Amino acid sequence: MTESMIGFGCIFLLAVLRVPLAFAMGIVGFCGIGLHVGWQPAMASMAQVVHETGFAYTLSVIPLFILMGNFVARAGLAHELFQAAYAFIGHKRGGLAHATIAACAGFGAICGSSIATAATMSKVAYPSMRKLGYSESLSAGAMAAGGTLGIMIPPSTIMVIYGIVTQTNIGKLFAAGVIPGLLTAALLMAGIVFITSRDPEHAPAGERTSWPDRWRAMRGIWGVVVLIVVVLGGIYGGLFTATEGAGFGAFGAFVFALLRGRLTMRIVFDVLVESARTTAMLFTLLIAATVFANFVNFTSMPGDLKQAITSSGLSPTMVIVAMMGIYVVLGTVMEELTMVLLTIPLFFPIVTGLGFDPVWFGVLIVMIVQIGLISPPVGMNLFVINSLLPGVGLKQIFRGCWPFVAIMVGVLAILIAFPQLSLWLPSLMK
Repeated sequence: MTESMIGFGCIFLLAVLRVPLAFAMGIVGFCGIGLHVGWQPAMASMAQVVHETGFAYTLSVIPLFILMGNFVARAGLAHELFQAAYAFIGHKRGGLAHATIAACAGFGAICGSSIATAATMSKVAYPSMRKLGYSESLSAGAMAAGGTLGIMIPPSTIMVIYGIVTQTNIGKLFAAGVIPGLLTAALLMAGIVFITSRDPEHAPAGERTSWPDRWRAMRGIWGVVVLIVVVLGGIYGGLFTATEGAGFGAFGAFVFALLRGRLTMRIVFDVLVESARTTAMLFTLLIAATVFANFVNFTSMPGDLKQAITSSGLSPTMVIVAMMGIYVVLGTVMEELTMVLLTIPLFFPIVTGLGFDPVWFGVLIVMIVQIGLISPPVGMNLFVINSLLPGVGLKQIFRGCWPFVAIMVGVLAILIAFPQLSLWLPSLMK
C-alpha cells in the first residue's frame, strides 16, 4: 500500500508543478511498474497498453459520438430545441431558464458532452435571458447546470469511458442514465421555480406563444427526434451495438447538417480537426490511467483497502456514501475525468466485491462528475461560460451555481437510496 500512496503523492506533486495530469499518471505508472517488477516488463506493459487502446474496436465509439455531437452543433439544432421549449413554457416566470434546462436535456441526448452542451446553450440562451432582464447569476447557473445533462442523458462520453475501463456493458449504462437524467432535469426546473418564487426579479415572465407558433416550433426539432430514435432506440432494442449506433448517429448528423446547408468544406475540416483533438486528449488520458492502474494492481493497495473496509464494520451502503463524499470533495479541486480515471482502479474492485451492480455505480460516478463540473472553484462548465460570456463575472457564476450543486447532491442521495431508478431500464434490455 505504501508504494501506491507514494505514487499518488508523486502525481499530485507533478500536478502542482503544472505537468499535465495525463503525463503525470503515465510517468508515475511507468516508473512504478519499472521499480516494482523491472524496466523491461514496464516497457512491455506500456507498449501493450498503447497498442490495445489504439486498436480497440470498442473505443471507436468515442470519436464517433464526438463527431456526431460536433455535426449536431454545427447543424444549429440547439437553437431549434431552445425555441421549441420556450414556445411552450417561456411565458411563465423563469420560463427561459426552464427552456434552457429542457433544451440542454434534448441536446445532451444527441451530443454526449457536458462542456459542448453548456457552451452551445450559452450562445443560444443567454442573449434572450439578458434581453428579458434575467439576473446574471440565475442565467449562468441554469446554463452550467443544464449543460451537465449532456453526460447523464445518453449517449455519454463519460459512460463510454467508464464502461471501457471497468468492462461494463455500454448499452446498459446508456439505458441506466435515462431516468436519472430526466429526474435531474425535473429537479433543476423545480429549483428554478423555488428561486424565482423567492425573488421574482431574478426571472421576469416572457410573452405567451400562440398554439400555431408552438406547433411550428415543434416541427423544427424533427432531426433531434430522428437521431434519438435511431441511435438510442437501436441500441436499447438490440438492433446494433453502441459502436454501430455511434456510426449511424455520426452519419445521420452529417446528413442532417448537409441538408440544412450548414456545411462547407471549411466547416467539415474544422469539425474533423476538433473531433480528432478531443479524441486524442481522451485517448491520452485513458492510456495514462490504464498504465497507472496497472501499477496500482501490482501493489497491495486494492487488497488492503478492501480488507480495511471489510473490518471497519460499515454497512455496504455507508461505504458507497463515504466514497461519494470523497468524490464530492475531490471534485472541487480536481478535473473531473482525471479524478474518475485516477480513482476507479481503487474503488471499483471494492464496489463489486461488496456485491453492488457496476451499472448502478457507473450512474453514481456520472452524477459525481456532473456535480464536479459546476462546483467552484474548478468546475469546467463555469469557466466555459465565463470564457464565452466575458461580461458575466466568475463571482456571479459561482453564486448562481451553488443552489444547483445542492440539488444535484440531493439527486445523488436519491439514486443511492433507490438503485432501481438506474437499473429498471437496463433490466428490460435483451
